[in-house]
Amino acid sequence: MASLPLVGLPTDRKPIGSHPFLVVGEKYVRAVAEAAQTMPVVLPLLQPPLPADAWLARLDGLLLTGATSNIEPHHYAGGASWPGNPHDPARDTNVLGLIPQAMAMGLPILAICRGFQEVNVACGGSLHPQVHNVPGLADHREDPDSPLDVQYGPAHRLTLTSAGLLAGIAGTGEVQVNSVHGQGVSRLGEGLQVEARAPDGLIEAFRGPGSSFLLGVQFHPEWRFSENPFYCGIFKAFGEACRRYQSQKQKS
Repeated sequence: MASLPLVGLPTDRKPIGSHPFLVVGEKYVRAVAEAAQTMPVVLPLLQPPLPADAWLARLDGLLLTGATSNIEPHHYAGGASWPGNPHDPARDTNVLGLIPQAMAMGLPILAICRGFQEVNVACGGSLHPQVHNVPGLADHREDPDSPLDVQYGPAHRLTLTSAGLLAGIAGTGEVQVNSVHGQGVSRLGEGLQVEARAPDGLIEAFRGPGSSFLLGVQFHPEWRFSENPFYCGIFKAFGEACRRYQSQKQKS
């Protein structure tokens, strides 16, 4: 039996009790294992960073997860931060360095929420630090006092780009998605192409340049993926890309 493709998932730094821990959300690990049918590999993010080459050469895919932290604004000339804005400097340093290397290798990348924003910044784009304060844009944040099923429930529709990757997965031009984010794309990064927009015009998905698989989504397809054919389809497409990459690597 052929070995499963290896998919790297970078960690977040979380305080638990009196100690810092490096963690990855279980929902992402399950989606990688069950929907993409690949082998999840947790990548510890430290400061200073560990050598990325040691990871990337062994991986067949990279999943950039969502997180409770936000990218520090100085990475995209976004001005000063504000009290209470959660940051994870180790993740910023590591992941913003990983992305260009992974893209240059043609490594399949699926980027979700924070990961979506990281790809945009790594490609020279910028973010709205607080989407809800931008005139003309809606409030895309969840209600933190609601149950998780409500927070991650359908929040708004997406208009999918005709003949795009997501339109092919969905088999339609519109889908309903969740909305659990406070930041969003302001200026799209170099080479990235719009895959979907929210009703207020905010970019909610993009794909990368060239033939390599690079898909970024602002929503959370890992949430109850087994109950949502569109969400599950995103991970299946990612898994297929990882298997193609693994096969090509073995032939070279």
